[in-house]
Amino acid sequence: MAKEKTIYTCTECGGTSPKWLGKCPHCNAWNTLIESVAESTSPVKNRYSTPFQSLAKASEVTALADIDATDMTRTPTGHEELDRVLGGGIVEGGVVLIGGDPGIGKSTLLLQALDSLQRTGLNTLYVTGEESGAQVALRSRRLGLHGSQVKVLAETQLEKILATLEATQPAIAVIDSIQTVYSEQLTSAPGSVAQVRECAAHLTRAAKSSGVCIVLVGHVTKDGALAGPRVLEHMVDTVLYFEGDTHSSFRLVRAIKNRFGAVNEIGVFAMTEKGLKGVTNPSAIFLSQHSEPVPGSCVLVTLEGTRPMLVEIQALVDGGGPSPRRLSVGLDRDRLAMLLAVLHRHAGVACADQDVFVNAVGGVRISEPAADLAVMLAITSSLRGKPLPKGFIAFGEVGLAGEVRPAPRGQERLKEAAKLGFSVAVVPKANAPKKNDKAFEGLTIHAVERIEQAMELVRSLN
Repeated sequence: MAKEKTIYTCTECGGTSPKWLGKCPHCNAWNTLIESVAESTSPVKNRYSTPFQSLAKASEVTALADIDATDMTRTPTGHEELDRVLGGGIVEGGVVLIGGDPGIGKSTLLLQALDSLQRTGLNTLYVTGEESGAQVALRSRRLGLHGSQVKVLAETQLEKILATLEATQPAIAVIDSIQTVYSEQLTSAPGSVAQVRECAAHLTRAAKSSGVCIVLVGHVTKDGALAGPRVLEHMVDTVLYFEGDTHSSFRLVRAIKNRFGAVNEIGVFAMTEKGLKGVTNPSAIFLSQHSEPVPGSCVLVTLEGTRPMLVEIQALVDGGGPSPRRLSVGLDRDRLAMLLAVLHRHAGVACADQDVFVNAVGGVRISEPAADLAVMLAITSSLRGKPLPKGFIAFGEVGLAGEVRPAPRGQERLKEAAKLGFSVAVVPKANAPKKNDKAFEGLTIHAVERIEQAMELVRSLN
């Protein structure tokens, strides 16, 4: 018997190599090539090419101006935070991919959403490949979803799932998870790159042709990225990531890609005994409740998608040694080192021999440069041992020349701070509102152009 030919497939991009390599030649990822049996190429030829292919007629093309474009109809899920991330609700024929760490709440949230949609009269289907129907029923009872009419199918074979979708015609179907689904047309094991890619392609095609909204639950790697080929994220319409510490009661759902809405939107949930509940005022999570101002604490108004949120930035400057440490949690460590250099050069604040620790409270991750000014003021406050004034906020990007650059949508940030009762704000000059604007009553706004002006202003306020 002839020996089966083996190839090595990359788990990140799906690229193949005839021999094992430490680094994938296609995406340059390390240690991602796994051995698998090569698929026969003859079925592929029969499937995609015919002897009469050259006789096929060309398809008609249409100008953009002649296409009747209408907004997609959205169906709310009954959970405001989830609807915010999705862009307003589920879309007919849309495909959503949601990933997150094990036990973080993906199945819980989707089961709650299906139950809410079912109670509005929609036909729903929950396909579970990791649990039995009894386990799903037990979870629904723990969540208080008594009398739920959500249809459950415990199946992992793709062909049977597609046949069930065609027979039941649900408005929304959840596949939990795509890594457990397999097709008999392929000989590779469930969860392999070929199986995940092929099954997702068939499910996406079924969603577009039938109009059912399909939600795919995906596993994640130890690095936090979605497991399987990267092409999986390109095939779907929306990619959501579940974030948060399993030891904390709060969860964040972040939209990384959304063809029907804004990206980088987040939904904030709290894990309770009855499942996940939306948090309408997430700023309260990320602000510590100090009875009096403490040194090293500065409140930042950051943007997560279209939502302004107040996050507390804490800094601790302590006596170091010959090799001082620079550690940041929730912020970019390289940017912290750059800000310390700007602080020394343009504001005369030296931390070269000090350990500097910076933390974004609540486990939130901040990637926008508008946090620069708040980080520098928190570091200076900790170094001097003097707290910032009560009700103080700051935001703005700081350049290498010491200039304070404007942050996008500064007016909305200031309105959010004024609404929550903050009284003093240090902002870039370009973000300063016009005088006598009633939207900022009770908030004293100081506009600065350079970092040294901000430092002098804070000293005068103390």
